[in-house]
Amino acid sequence: MTVAADPRPDPAEHTDSQSVRHHLASPPAVGLLLAAVLMVMAPLVPEALSWNVHMNSWPPLHAEWAPRLGPGTIPSILLAVLGVSLAARLAHAASWPHLLLGVYAAGLAWMVSLAMVDGPDGIGVILNTGYEYLNTARTIDSWADVSTMLHEYIDRIPYVPPGNWPTHLAGHPPGAILFFVLLVALGLGSGLAAGWVVIVIAATTPVAALATLRTLGAEDKARIAAPFLVLGPAAVWMAVSADAMFAAVAAWGLCSLAVAATRTSAAATAGWGVLSGLLLGYCVMLSYGLPLLGFVALAVLLIARNFRPLLWAVGAALAVVLTFWAAGFAWWEALPVVHDRQYRGVARNRPQVYYLWGNLAALSYSAGPIVLAGVATALGRRWSSWRETVRGNDSTRVVVLLTAAAVAMVVAADVSGASKGEVERIWLPFVPWLLVGAALLPHRWRRIALALQVAVALAVQHVLLTGW
Repeated sequence: MTVAADPRPDPAEHTDSQSVRHHLASPPAVGLLLAAVLMVMAPLVPEALSWNVHMNSWPPLHAEWAPRLGPGTIPSILLAVLGVSLAARLAHAASWPHLLLGVYAAGLAWMVSLAMVDGPDGIGVILNTGYEYLNTARTIDSWADVSTMLHEYIDRIPYVPPGNWPTHLAGHPPGAILFFVLLVALGLGSGLAAGWVVIVIAATTPVAALATLRTLGAEDKARIAAPFLVLGPAAVWMAVSADAMFAAVAAWGLCSLAVAATRTSAAATAGWGVLSGLLLGYCVMLSYGLPLLGFVALAVLLIARNFRPLLWAVGAALAVVLTFWAAGFAWWEALPVVHDRQYRGVARNRPQVYYLWGNLAALSYSAGPIVLAGVATALGRRWSSWRETVRGNDSTRVVVLLTAAAVAMVVAADVSGASKGEVERIWLPFVPWLLVGAALLPHRWRRIALALQVAVALAVQHVLLTGW
C-alpha cells in the first residue's frame, strides 16, 4: 500500500528556513552586505558611467592596480593563518599584561609583514615623497627656524605658489611637521627610520583602545575585540602614514580621559585629566578633523558617569592650542585658508555626490568590511533595548556608546564635505572606536569575520599599490 506524502512541511525544515532568513536579516549580516556593496560599487560606478572622480585607478582609494608578491608575502600569510586560528583563544586565556604585550607584538609584526610585501621601500619610500613632511622637516635646523615657520605657516597654505607648503603641510596644522622636525633632530630623519618610528608608535593604538575598554569596565568585550583591533586592513595604511601616529596620540588621549573619569582621588582625576587634555589638544594641532574626537571623549565621560575631568581636559587642550597661537600659529585663522586651498585643488573637482558614499566604501576597505557588521550589531537594537543599555552598567553599554560616538564622528566628517577621498588614512584615528563594535558580533561570526578581515588586508596589499 502506498502512503500519501504528508503535505505539511517538516517542522525541522521550517525551523531551519526561518533560521536562515533570520540570520540573513540580522544586523551583522545587513552591515556586512552594505560594506560589500559599497566596496564593489565604489570602483565600478565611475568606470561604468565614465565618471571622473579624480582618483587613481581604484577609486575611492588613493591606489593603483598593481598585483605583486614580495618578501612580506609569506610572513603575512602565516600571521594571518595563525591569527585566525589562535588569536581569539589566546586573547581569552592570557593574563591582561600578557594580552597587551601580545597585541602590541602582533600588531607590529602584522604591519611590518604587510609593508614588506614591497621590501624596505614599503616602509621607507612614502614618507620621503614630495607631498609629505620629511623634506620640509630636514630644512628646519633650529628653534629660530621653528619660530619662523610658525609665524609664516598660514601665509604659505594657499594653493597658488610660490612658497606654498607641500600638500600635507598645507592640509594640516603644524603639530604634524613638528613631530618630524623632532625625528630629524634625533637623527631619525631618513624615510626608513621615520617609517619605523611611525610603525612602532602606531602599534600602540590597539593597546590604548583595549586599555580604555577595560578601564571603563568592559574587559570581557576588550578580549573579544582584540583580534579585530590588530588583524585588519587598516595595517596597510597604519604602517606608512603619519595619520597612524595621529591615531595613537588620539587613542592614548582618550585612554587617559577614561582613567581620569574612573579615579576616586581628586588629584588623580586632575592629573589624568590634564594628560588627556594635552594629548587631545595636540591632536587638534595634528589634523583639522580631530576635534571630532570630542564625540568619543563625551561618550567616555557618559559611560563613567563622571564629568569632573572635563574641566581639566578642556583647560589643558586649550593651553596647547593657545601655546601655538602665542608661538605664531592661530588654528582658527588657518582653518578657512585650508578650506580655500582644498577647493582650489583637487577637492574642487571631486564630486560630493560620489564621495558622500564613496568615503564609506574607503572606510570599509581600510577598517575592513566587518566594521559595518560590528556597527550594525552595536546600534541595531530596539528602542527599549537602547534605553536599557544606556541606563545599565554592563560591558555592552560601554561598547554601544563608544561605537555610537565613533559613528557620529564619521557622519560629521562625511557630511561636512571636508573629506573627499583619501579617508582610508584621514579616518585612521576613528577606526579603533568603530571596530570595538565587533566585540558584540555573535560568537558564530567571529572566526569567519576575522578571516574576512585578514583576507581583505592581504588582497589590498598584494593587488593595490597604495599612496600612503
